[in-house]
Parts: sequence; C-alpha cells; structure tokens
Amino acid sequence: MPALSPRLWSVEEVHALQEQDPGSRYEVVDGELLVSPAPRRSHQRAVARLLRLLSDFVEPTGLGEVLVSPADVYVDGRTSVQPDLFVLPLVNGRLAGDAEAVDPMLVVEVLSPATARHDRLVKRVLYQRHMVEYWIVDLDAQLLECWLPGADHPHIWSDRFIWSPTGQVGQWVLELPEFFSAVLGQG
Repeated sequence: MPALSPRLWSVEEVHALQEQDPGSRYEVVDGELLVSPAPRRSHQRAVARLLRLLSDFVEPTGLGEVLVSPADVYVDGRTSVQPDLFVLPLVNGRLAGDAEAVDPMLVVEVLSPATARHDRLVKRVLYQRHMVEYWIVDLDAQLLECWLPGADHPHIWSDRFIWSPTGQVGQWVLELPEFFSAVLGQG
C-alpha cells in the first residue's frame, strides 16, 4: 500500500486558522503546519530581555531593527514563520516598509517543550537554506546554540556569547549565566 502524503498547507489557510484560534501560533514551512500553544512566562521574559539588549546594540550601530512576533516572515506561498525575535537589516539606509520583502539577518527562537522539534529541525533547515544566522535559546539547558549558514553543527555557548555581525565594528556580548538567572527568576 502506498504511503499517504501529508497535507500541504498554504499561507492563506494558516492565516484563516490563526483568525479562528488566536491563542495558538500557526506557522507553515514548505507546506508543513506547525502549531504552538501560548508560551510560558519564562519564554516571554527571555524574548523581552533579548529584545531590549539586542535593540540597544542594533539600532545605534545602524545595523537595522529588532522585531518580535507575532510578525510573519514570508518565504513563499507555502512558508510563513513567526520567529520569536528577528533582526531586519536597513534597506538603503532606512527601515523596511511594511510591504517590502526583506530577509532577516538574524533569527532567534526561545525553545519551549512544545516547539523544540519545530525549532531545532524544521525551522533550522529553513533558515539555513535561506542563509540566515539562527540562535536557539534553551532555557532548560541554559545555553545558546548558534547556527551559521552552511554549518553542519551549532556553536554552543553557556557562559559568554559574543555576536560580531558581518561588516560591523562593534560586537554584542551576552553574559549567559546572568541572562538565564534573570529570566528564570533565580537572581
């Protein structure tokens, strides 16, 4: 008996699902539907803290802007993802307009138990295919995985993480023990 092929979803169908159930996050990668429940409080703390810290570096250096979900990053009619946080580069020295298709230079996902497979496998492959730097923040293991375009394995950081974006003079430093302590309410 031949194997049944999975149903392929379109971006439009996923948007219709989102309107019916705004309490969950709906994404689609190459037609595969990804559904995530509302995130934990520690997840939201991590996203908020990263937004502040990254914005304090990205915006003054003129690198671009840092955005958070819900915000769709479209790749094609069968792919629409909502990364927890992403950095869009400037377009000709200005912020991208709402209708402009701009590939992020960095995507960050904070792992949740319900999203680990999506984030580590499905989305990672997508971001690597599109040559995007990808960070996975693992609150349970208290580490940051940095996947660079074309890499077969991540760089794993548990102490001090340093980001040096291509073409930038400065670097961004994240002291991971302090970050995780604040996010997890341990300090």
